[in-house]
Amino acid sequence: MSKKKNASDELAQEELKKSGVIPTHIAIIMDGNGRWAKKKGLPRVAGHKRGVDTVREIVEACAQIGVKYLTLFTFSTENWKRPKDEVSTLMRLLLKSLKDRVEELNKNDIRLTTIGDITELPNVVQMQLQKDIERTKNNKKMVLNLALSYSGRWELLQAMKSISKLVANGKIKPEELKEETISNHLTTNKIPDPELLIRTSGEFRVSNFLLWQIAYSEFVITDVFWPDFSREHLYDAVRQFQKRERRFGRVSEQIKQNEKGLKDVHYSSKEIV
Repeated sequence: MSKKKNASDELAQEELKKSGVIPTHIAIIMDGNGRWAKKKGLPRVAGHKRGVDTVREIVEACAQIGVKYLTLFTFSTENWKRPKDEVSTLMRLLLKSLKDRVEELNKNDIRLTTIGDITELPNVVQMQLQKDIERTKNNKKMVLNLALSYSGRWELLQAMKSISKLVANGKIKPEELKEETISNHLTTNKIPDPELLIRTSGEFRVSNFLLWQIAYSEFVITDVFWPDFSREHLYDAVRQFQKRERRFGRVSEQIKQNEKGLKDVHYSSKEIV
């Protein structure tokens, strides 16, 4: 990045921080690598390689603007159904990226974590992941959370199995189950739910990603393919987020009251009917 671009980017970041709240947690469905390559007459692997460069840029930008958690949908459970050659390529790219980027993560004070059925990954990838997680465990600025061999339904199923064992063993009663019980048994139990979900390539679906956690996330869908997704596109998504009114079931007047320090009044059904 040139000095001129650095100066311009720093200005954009400062303006973004002043214009509103920066999401604590951003989740991104990185889509469109293959279509980007096809559009340019290139093999799909070219799109995946370019996509890795985009990851590096967006991770750095998120840390710089003050995002505390960034979850990237890196490889889904369904992606195992892709052609063997493509899956092998993706695993090699993942391994190379892990080896090459760990020093950058440390330099930028970023901690690496993962969610998903990691046991399904090749052993060499599992070993490198564990090394990088250990080497970055003390970093504080931002958490980079990679969803690998992940699906939302798989995660919920694992949570249900875990909770069922507690009920069967008498450690918790069915009537004591709460939403927090489920949240605490998800792989993201130490991470706040994402306020902003970004999806590239123009597809309007969540693709089995963070199904429980995105219940109140703001969505930004962009037609831009992931390899072309830039810092400017990220900043624009954050600006859109900053303009949204997050009501969580309430009305605008209640939001304004909360901003003035006034609390909501909750009524029971008997008081209303």
